[in-house]
Amino acid sequence: MPAVEVRGLRQRFGSRIVLDGLDLTIQDGEFVALIGRSGGGKTTLLRTLAGLQPVDEGHVEVAAVRSIVFQEPRLLPWRSVAANVAVGLKRDERARAATALEEVGLGAFGDVWPGTLSGGEAQRAALARALVREPRLLLLDEPFGALDALTRLNMHRLVRELQIRHRPAVLLVTHDVDEALTLGDRVMLLREGRLEHQIETHSLFNDRLDPGFEQARTQLLTLLGVDNDTAESGAHQ
Repeated sequence: MPAVEVRGLRQRFGSRIVLDGLDLTIQDGEFVALIGRSGGGKTTLLRTLAGLQPVDEGHVEVAAVRSIVFQEPRLLPWRSVAANVAVGLKRDERARAATALEEVGLGAFGDVWPGTLSGGEAQRAALARALVREPRLLLLDEPFGALDALTRLNMHRLVRELQIRHRPAVLLVTHDVDEALTLGDRVMLLREGRLEHQIETHSLFNDRLDPGFEQARTQLLTLLGVDNDTAESGAHQ
């Protein structure tokens, strides 16, 4: 079975339909990036797959072992970094927290308090907490949005390396078209509650100098109603 199988998903907030008969399949080990305008239903879909939002209508089947990383690290300030990573683990599993912290470059930070971490370090700890459970599905809700440009690029590289190593299926929700094309094997556009466009990248565009990258970028920005020159200006601010 795929890691995610969704058929005819319809989600409402009051009288407003947020997701309108959506179909989605994500295979094991596949990295899918989901883009769209604010309020278009991206986070609602992700929360539904995480089990945080009940299904109004349709069929949703999701891997039993799944983890989610939010834009905010959401670390417990009264627990050490290692204790945060080990939250929910059984006593005989807690040694895995140290290994997970090593993988994200925080091996020496296990005993420190979350409040002493930089934004990038805190997000790496959140990623370690998600991966320590060896999830079959990893859900990422704009986890790099609050980071500076250099830290964001380093996190992109780290997430890709960890995904290749652990092979979870990944669904990344992002507003950043460049990020989606760089990380995703498949980029999907969600508009007015429907998946309306898809680009298969299979990491072809990891090199932004590839002509295909700019072509796909322009196409997606046009579909989002964003001027390419405006997007370029914003990217360099």
